[in-house]
Amino acid sequence: MSVQTETIAAIATPPGQGGVGIIRISGPRALAVAGTVAGRAPQVGRALYSRFRDAQGEVIDDGLLLAFRAPASFTGEDVAELQVHGGPQVLSCLLRVLCQEQGLRQARPGEFSERAFHNGKLDLAQAEAIADLIGAGSEQAARAARRSLTGVFSTRCQALHEQLADLRMRLEAAIDFPEEEIDFLSDPDLRDRWQSLHVEHSALLAETRHGVRLNQGLCVVLAGAPNAGKSSLINKLSQRDLAIVTAVPGTTRDLLQAQLSLHGVPVTVIDTAGLRESDDPVEQEGVRRAREAMQQADYLLHVQAPDVANEAMPDIAARVIAVHNKCDLSGETAGWVDGSRRAIHLSARTGEGIPALVAELAGADGGGNGEFSARQRHLDALQRCGDHLRRAGEQLQIGAGDLAAEELRLAQRELGEITGQLHSDELLGRIFSRFCIGK
Repeated sequence: MSVQTETIAAIATPPGQGGVGIIRISGPRALAVAGTVAGRAPQVGRALYSRFRDAQGEVIDDGLLLAFRAPASFTGEDVAELQVHGGPQVLSCLLRVLCQEQGLRQARPGEFSERAFHNGKLDLAQAEAIADLIGAGSEQAARAARRSLTGVFSTRCQALHEQLADLRMRLEAAIDFPEEEIDFLSDPDLRDRWQSLHVEHSALLAETRHGVRLNQGLCVVLAGAPNAGKSSLINKLSQRDLAIVTAVPGTTRDLLQAQLSLHGVPVTVIDTAGLRESDDPVEQEGVRRAREAMQQADYLLHVQAPDVANEAMPDIAARVIAVHNKCDLSGETAGWVDGSRRAIHLSARTGEGIPALVAELAGADGGGNGEFSARQRHLDALQRCGDHLRRAGEQLQIGAGDLAAEELRLAQRELGEITGQLHSDELLGRIFSRFCIGK
């Protein structure tokens, strides 16, 4: 447990024009200072009506005083909450009295959550889920953040961590007893355990990817030749007539954005000008902007059609899905081509094949009742963990038990960074600095 000697205070709710405002105090002097300002000793388990005064006895406001004794509090320290009227002047005046007259320090952004982490009340993934819950852009995202806050994601990571530790222990035991006649490394059980780890990791990776989408949203760019059906597709996805659809090539000349929710995932869909050579300076600028948007996409939908000359897509970082539009004209069966999810036949006019595309963009297959929120750093760590796990399997295949054990150790380290079992002060500072003050 981390021992904090400073007592901190902060406004825990944004100042507004009314409603309830909360000042939160945490640290060894929290209850004593709150009692001084309230004129009465706080009582754990009771909400006390109090008049909060400055050092001269002037009443600032009246409200409720609540107290929580360590370790049964959010931060794991003594905590007091002063609930007053939510006007900005009342809150700022009360915070000034606490800091200037009572000698408290104003909390840094995220410091309450940081103290909760250091005092073992939350792991790092749970602490980040607090910020995700506050910033959730949809009901589904809020629900997923709440599940991460209760430890769903952390529990999955810990279970995988323990499986890695178990396999690593068995490998190291085999290495430590080389004189035994039994070849432990050839035991099929080791390979079976690695395979089980691989399956569990793949499932967690897919669900984490879905959690990142819920948390951060997606940018989906539609690109392709003129008249391939990009504008019809954005209209179908948004279920509105956002874009003008005509048979005249080059109708769309600028970027057209639509904010959508696909299976609860916030998605920005961008329609772009048709890619082609043109002498028209306006159309040239539209094509330039289209190529610029393509570089920023999470998904690029390369819209193609049987009745237009289709252009090749440039090499970009986004995941590219070849959308073969107008399957009602081509006669192709709507759906994924060879099940690869890299190419799909659909009709933006009739809607055939659209549900399969939407499910892929939203990562619906990676969600479900157990979904949780996640961040890009979690996904990156899990991908690195998977790389080490794959290499461990390769070393097992050739009987290099010591190298396989080392890869498993590195895989464990990556998982430890997610929950904060392994962390650096720089990482913690970067994460908690993005929190609200008072959280």
